[in-house]
Amino acid sequence: MPDPTVPDPTVPDPTVPDPTVPDQDVYEALWSALDRHLPAALDLRRRLHREPDLSGDEAATRDMVLAALPGAGAAVKTAETGAVLRIGGPGPAIGVRGEMDALPVTEETGVAWASARPGVMHACGHDTHLAALVAVAGALAETGPPVPLLAVLQPREETYPSGAQDITTSGVLDSEQCAAMVGVHVQPLLARGEVACTAGGVNGSSDEFEIVVRGRSGHAAYPHLTNDALLAMSEIVVALQSVVSRSVDPMAPAVVGVSSFSAGNAANVIAGTARATGTVRALASSTRELIHRRITEVAEFVARAHACTASVTITHGEPVLDNDPALVRSITHQLDRRGLAVSGNLRSLGSDDFSYFCERVPSAMLFVGTGTSEPLHSSHFLPDDGDVRAVATALMAAYLGTVAALAEPAGARGVPAG
Repeated sequence: MPDPTVPDPTVPDPTVPDPTVPDQDVYEALWSALDRHLPAALDLRRRLHREPDLSGDEAATRDMVLAALPGAGAAVKTAETGAVLRIGGPGPAIGVRGEMDALPVTEETGVAWASARPGVMHACGHDTHLAALVAVAGALAETGPPVPLLAVLQPREETYPSGAQDITTSGVLDSEQCAAMVGVHVQPLLARGEVACTAGGVNGSSDEFEIVVRGRSGHAAYPHLTNDALLAMSEIVVALQSVVSRSVDPMAPAVVGVSSFSAGNAANVIAGTARATGTVRALASSTRELIHRRITEVAEFVARAHACTASVTITHGEPVLDNDPALVRSITHQLDRRGLAVSGNLRSLGSDDFSYFCERVPSAMLFVGTGTSEPLHSSHFLPDDGDVRAVATALMAAYLGTVAALAEPAGARGVPAG
């Protein structure tokens, strides 16, 4: 058994200065400032929750958040209803994403500050994320950030077209010299006080497909004179169930699901056309590409076996959300120093358009446990004040960890120097 009197070298000692931090006093000042800014953030969260905006209509939410941020007059509008705001001086900055949109859900929480807009609710925690971002930005503005922070107020996370994709293609991240991006999302699958910070793919890509089979319709009493599109599509749907089990490496998470099927209009008419739609999820880009190819092959070859033709349309959605390993290591160190329980195992085939930021700059998405067991998007989902504090703590740790990671030599981060 290990000697309890001998310190474990793998566990950070909070009393020992962090060698990756150029000025530990600055960092402790930031944590103290964060505590001072949390009360105002809690009030903001309630106002945001009471006045939610749907995807694409977030201008009022954006303006409410900007009014709570320091130096809002310098904000740059982007992606129609989004904005970015620099906290600090010139030079490379660290982006912190806050999603703004609510969901078309009728709230049933019963709190005094429940949504005042019928059929619209912050049922995914975006109000919590925004309030935490404001607290972190306020603390940095008060003490002076060691590296500038770029507050990214992102629209349309819950729907298409993606707000994150629009921001990455607008050029604003380049003009603001965004060197890295971090984000935090509440996750009721985790216990309160637990933070998931996992390297590599943590959220799956999300694509949709449509298959249209065309044959030849005719009287149901004379099937030999027809090419039955419904029968061909039925066999395609069954055959697609083998794509993951027989074409994908069993160690590579993936989903192929058919979600809708339509064909024919009358009991005595064999359908000449059939249509099906579905979803594809994968946790690796190579798996994603393989599945796309196999869906097309299965549909075309099975249809041909029934003397029909099949056309396949694949609509690309979010890519894999791939956390940068160097950022994860550094952020995990900061989480450890705050005494948080850190998990490095949470992965999901759910999707988040934060993945578009991951394609442009080194990025990391963290997940924070909540005080509610209600699932995301539930009409009863309601993180509490402690969850706002937990998200703000994780965001600050993510920012500080990214500061330390960017300060390392390129070779030490796994990037060739020069």
